[in-house]
Amino acid sequence: MQGFPGGVPDPQQLQATMLAIEQACSLIQVHMNPAEAEKVLSSLHSSLMPYQACRFILETSLMPNARFQAAGAIGDAAIREWGILTDDNKRSLILYCLNYVMEHAGSPDGYVQSKVSAVAARLLKRGWLEFPDQEKGAIFFEVEQSIRGMHGPNRQFAGINFLETLVSEFSPSTASSMGLPKEFHDQCQLSLEVKFLKDFYCWAQAAVFNTADEILNSNVTIPEEKACSAALRLMLQILSWSFKPTLEHENLDARIKSGLRSDAINLRKFERSLVKPGSLWTDILISSAHTTWVLNFYTTLRQKYSYDTLWGDSPIAVSCRQLIVQLCSLAGAVFPNDNGDAQIEHFMHILSAVILWIEPPNVIAESIRNGGSESEFIDGCHVLLSVASLTSSSLFDNLLKSIRQYGTINLLSALTSEAVKSVLDNQNEEETWGSDALDILLETWNVILGEACADKSPMSADGALAASNLFKIIVESHLKAAADSAFEDSDDAEYFHVSVSKRDEQLALYALIARAAADTTIPFLEQLFSERFARLSQQRDVENDPTRTLEELYWLLLITSHVLTDSGEGETLLIPEALQAGFTNVVEVAQHPVVTLSWSIINFSRQCLDPGIRGRYFSPRLMEAVIWFLARWVATYLVPLDVSREIDSVGRHGSQHSRKLLNSFAWDNNQGELVLDFVVLMSMVALTTYQGEIELQTLTCQKLLASVVRRKHTCAYVVQLDSWRDLTRAFASGRSLFSLSGRLQRSLAETLACAASCIKDPEASVQYLRDLMGPVTGCLVENASRSDLKSVAHQPDVIYMVCCLLERLRGAARATQPRTQKVLFEMGHTVMNSLLTLLEVYKNQSEVIYMILKFVVDFIDGQAVFLDGKETSVLMSFCLRLLQIYSSHNIGK
Repeated sequence: MQGFPGGVPDPQQLQATMLAIEQACSLIQVHMNPAEAEKVLSSLHSSLMPYQACRFILETSLMPNARFQAAGAIGDAAIREWGILTDDNKRSLILYCLNYVMEHAGSPDGYVQSKVSAVAARLLKRGWLEFPDQEKGAIFFEVEQSIRGMHGPNRQFAGINFLETLVSEFSPSTASSMGLPKEFHDQCQLSLEVKFLKDFYCWAQAAVFNTADEILNSNVTIPEEKACSAALRLMLQILSWSFKPTLEHENLDARIKSGLRSDAINLRKFERSLVKPGSLWTDILISSAHTTWVLNFYTTLRQKYSYDTLWGDSPIAVSCRQLIVQLCSLAGAVFPNDNGDAQIEHFMHILSAVILWIEPPNVIAESIRNGGSESEFIDGCHVLLSVASLTSSSLFDNLLKSIRQYGTINLLSALTSEAVKSVLDNQNEEETWGSDALDILLETWNVILGEACADKSPMSADGALAASNLFKIIVESHLKAAADSAFEDSDDAEYFHVSVSKRDEQLALYALIARAAADTTIPFLEQLFSERFARLSQQRDVENDPTRTLEELYWLLLITSHVLTDSGEGETLLIPEALQAGFTNVVEVAQHPVVTLSWSIINFSRQCLDPGIRGRYFSPRLMEAVIWFLARWVATYLVPLDVSREIDSVGRHGSQHSRKLLNSFAWDNNQGELVLDFVVLMSMVALTTYQGEIELQTLTCQKLLASVVRRKHTCAYVVQLDSWRDLTRAFASGRSLFSLSGRLQRSLAETLACAASCIKDPEASVQYLRDLMGPVTGCLVENASRSDLKSVAHQPDVIYMVCCLLERLRGAARATQPRTQKVLFEMGHTVMNSLLTLLEVYKNQSEVIYMILKFVVDFIDGQAVFLDGKETSVLMSFCLRLLQIYSSHNIGK
């Protein structure tokens, strides 16, 4: 080929190079001497001007792996040597690669052709800003002829495959490295989008049109089917392009009024970006009824292969469905400015065809369970999610009503119930389709219900009924699964474990569905919980095995916690708006479903204070669920009384009255104080009775006790309780709490010390901290002052005690507040000399050294903004002495 770089080749040298590369590839295949083989291959990739040798290997070698390596070496060398190649060299390399791909289009070694295509695409991009548009057009003209089928199906596929590779190379997320600035890639991306991308799509369309009749009329798989699948993939890839925003006039207000969303929604688990190619694409995507043609093509293929249950997983079926899913995300100026009518019609066309993939849900699910393909069902769920993310909940529901007697939300409800049943029926099997579908469908519910909450517009009566029925099916299915798992010993029984984040995430989405129909779902939960609680009491009297009932109660605690409260990590929790705005007909607090459900669970939880009942019923796992519920409930419903007064001042009608009930019922008849007292007593039980249950004790220290001191109004009540004083005494002087891990010692100390700031009397607050931390500092000083310290210091129990005391000091130091700074500084000052002594003694004990240093860091962080001159001097002197000891013993080297 004229202009091919590399000079006049030496035939013997070319033959020797090919043999060396083939031998290296053979060694790698059989895992013999791979280092030497890699060295040989690397020498080809890094050698100067290897083009003639690579060309010889590509055209002569019978070993596909050797040809693959030769193609890669051409690409690497050309990018590296681009600056010394002539324009003829560059063009020749690109054209050679393209010609090679076309001439070997029928070769069985497709991965070699794909590699050569990738090299051609990479080199074309490297010279994109250098080559005039006329030269690019000439290259693409030959590619277009192949794609349109002028040279047979094999070359047609090769041309499409090249464009797939080229589009991927020009996309920022999949571009290969060239050692060039980002601006180069951005310019190439914009140039391809403006000048060629639409043409590529049209060529792919033409390829599908030209092969469709032959595919539909043939009774066997033909080469055209492979080309058609590739063309559909190329169309999908182009519609996945990150189109540059264009300034085009859109009547957004009219679109929003018609029920269309203008912006993309951030989904929890799935990536969805709007496809906004602009008005220049209207003719090929909208005006030409392109979507309708694709839908009809797939439907016809589907009917043709209806006898084949696995056809849905064939390349052409998968490619076509994925394109349909992507067409759901079309938005913006690609639709005419007609108040959203064209886009709504677009959704209706898609939904009318896709409904065949997912309806009736029970029949489809049964077919999948009997060995049918699930991919069509999953893609149908993706379509619903895409449409929901671009429409309001009311429009989404109405889309299906033009062809069915029910709305889209009813269909969504039926699909979700089937997915839930599948997940719970196949926990021990490898089937994942139910779980995959459930994730998509719950995300769809999240979009719909989140949009309804944002607009503060209630769901339609039909939608609320569908949500209510679905939630009841979800609960009943999970209760059955929970009861059935009661006597399982396998790890799968942990499916319902409270700490599993996926389970919490799923339960939170279930809770959204429940809140959409709270007037029926909350009473339903209350009825179920009361029935199980009563059944437990009956079983206690007749000595029946309560395990199944306890498993059901466990799951009810989890779901009820999510329904009544939000997680709100790091935020002040509020009563969910759906619960505050609902129940407008409830007049008496005792009749409010949220109130009755709350007290029902709290009354059940109180049973754990009875040692006999606790020993029989309250396993560590059930206690975890109880404590987790109480932590969220206390943080949500024990709200300041002034909140209910503010609501009362607004009005006493409808939802305002319901709001007042929910924001005040917990304090009625001193119930709030009783709950707080019970919470503290229960915490003591969890920390002292369930020794070694790390998860339970962690929830108690870091969630439940932290929740009662987080808000000042609850903290002010709790510090006055005898139970709280008992807890502080047990912490300060008792031995039982030393069984907690160091991390929990620190957390508990911080919580107890934080409570001091809620004691109104300053002197009482100071005395509280002295009583709390005095024994801790005294014990540390006593240990450091022992005459036999050096001989006993390294005993495990002594090290453990010292570490526990240091962790407690750390926790108190982290609770420093303006009112407690002085007394906590005194605490730190008291132990300074002891810490220096311990640093000397434990110079080779990294665990203790680490604890001492962490305490000093936390102590300084808490005190720094409050220190006066004298205190600063004391602290600086201590730190200098600590550093001297640390460095003198070469600690930490």
